[in-house]
Amino acid sequence: MFFCEAYAEARPELFSGTRTHSSDRTMDLGLAEDHFSRPMGSFVASDIEKLKMAIEECKKLILELPEHSERQKDTVVKLIHLRLKLQELKDPEEDEPNLRVLLEHRFSKEKSKSVKQTCDKCGAIIWGLIQTWYTCTGCYYRCHSKCMNLITKPCVRVKVSHQSEYELSICPEIGLDRQDYRCAECRTPISLRGVPTEARQCDYTGQYYCSTCHWNDSAVVPARVIHNWEFDPRKVCRSSMRYLALMISRPVLRLKEINPLLFNFVEELVEIRKLRQDILLMKPYFITCKEAMEARLLLQLQDRQHFVENDDMYSLQDLIDISSGRLSCSLTEIHTTFAKHIKLDCERCQAKGFVCELCKEGDILFPFDSHTSVCYDCSAVFHRDCYYDNSTTCPRCARMTDRKQDEVPDVKDA
Repeated sequence: MFFCEAYAEARPELFSGTRTHSSDRTMDLGLAEDHFSRPMGSFVASDIEKLKMAIEECKKLILELPEHSERQKDTVVKLIHLRLKLQELKDPEEDEPNLRVLLEHRFSKEKSKSVKQTCDKCGAIIWGLIQTWYTCTGCYYRCHSKCMNLITKPCVRVKVSHQSEYELSICPEIGLDRQDYRCAECRTPISLRGVPTEARQCDYTGQYYCSTCHWNDSAVVPARVIHNWEFDPRKVCRSSMRYLALMISRPVLRLKEINPLLFNFVEELVEIRKLRQDILLMKPYFITCKEAMEARLLLQLQDRQHFVENDDMYSLQDLIDISSGRLSCSLTEIHTTFAKHIKLDCERCQAKGFVCELCKEGDILFPFDSHTSVCYDCSAVFHRDCYYDNSTTCPRCARMTDRKQDEVPDVKDA
């Protein structure tokens, strides 16, 4: 006997039509009910089991009916309704708030129904059509509504805000025994043999995680870049991947202190450093030039604001772009645009140029020209050859010293 006969006897109000043969009975399997109404009263496990059996019967019937027939299409629609009803019993729809705060996560209720996502907590697919889900606006942690109370990891953005620094040791492993053979995040028992759960190492933290906390995602590891100039993605846990994604554009790497020898082996770094130093020398021209301010020239570097503030801080994204050659091309183009404004397009900026006081020959000089040298005391600009060949002091510094000495007697007389 088909399951539908037993189910019909138990729930006759759910059936309609005359039951003359088995296929008709299956077609009428509880499908006259409004499957989109909210469940009334409490449902026990048997209700879910009955729906599961009804779904299996519908699946069998779909295979038995003629291909592309109307009855088969109707049965497919009814199968969908049964599955929606089953999902409603497992995860009943509630009036979920649009914003929830948990462990410093700021979860926003998602409205997208078509994009398929994966829950960061349970690892299952989020079916937006029938499930409520949330995304943290800070670290982009995604999870089912029903999984939110199981979250144990605080928002990564808080760590980024309070501790903006990288782990600069290459894969600082401490060993599974030091972790008590448990996941570093959720404390689930793990082992290298995969019993009860496989231990997966994060190349960034060096610690071991379970398969729920470590999905074998790959990311560029800062320590390997700084010490080895290596950009091959390495496997990292989920929390490390989110942390690295949030930190990638933050200028927190002072290379000349962390690894100054890197400039001896990477020519591209030397080139970028020179371009950045030139841009810093151009900045005073722009902030005192009305035309430059109106043209908003410095906004060409708005994605790398630190380039107009210093020349020694780098973000991980900077180093990735240096390695690929993209940063050199874009920064050279910006450097050319800036120099053209100062030396050719703007008369006010041209008037702030220098004449070499050592040879008193040649064109107007600017501190960012490749063939010039700048006095560290008074910022006067000279031809490089004249500056290093001349054994005397800077003429401008000498004048300023004489002027100060002449002012001393006047002060005493007063």
